[in-house]
Amino acid sequence: MPEVKIKAESRNEFGKGAARRIRRAGLVPAVLYGHGSAPVHITLPGHELMLALKTANALFDVDLGDRSELAIPKQVQRDPIKGFLEHVDLLIVRRGEKVVVSVPVVLVGDAAPGGLVSLEHTALSVEAEATHIPGQIEVSIADAEIGTQVHASDITLPRGVLLQDDPEVLVVNITAPAAAEAEEEAEVAEGEGVQAAEGEAGESGEDTD
Repeated sequence: MPEVKIKAESRNEFGKGAARRIRRAGLVPAVLYGHGSAPVHITLPGHELMLALKTANALFDVDLGDRSELAIPKQVQRDPIKGFLEHVDLLIVRRGEKVVVSVPVVLVGDAAPGGLVSLEHTALSVEAEATHIPGQIEVSIADAEIGTQVHASDITLPRGVLLQDDPEVLVVNITAPAAAEAEEEAEVAEGEGVQAAEGEAGESGEDTD
């Protein structure tokens, strides 16, 4: 994965008011930490950061002025309504170092006609070199027939990438539409049964007073 060079500025203002002022200036408050270093509170250019974070597990080359650090996003906070970046935690990494990250799963190709494709697991936890984290994990479903199931252990990972999830976790399930509808109806019926049982329990409790 290519490195994203980004210029950081130090910050010494904290709190909600300071964060709002920083964001109004087109910047995003962030913290850089890891490898035993004291956390460094910085701001990053909002537009460049937004573009870089469109790639999962982007690798940043953070320019701190007196030095630079390689880092990956550890936590990204967004406004729940407007979606703008509120804060980013960056974890310092070293070349050759192994890290565990979540990588999105992307389906490739079209299943055989008539099948309903369900992506049951949208991302996989893997271990990879910090400078060679895959942007996505591709799973081919080309011409896959109804009844096909793809588990984590069935997926061929890029060289040097090791699965950290349960190998038996179901990632892709291809079913007949009727079977999917029946399963959904069964789940609804089960939920209604639980609610009814809880209601009866509540009424029974009232009678004992």
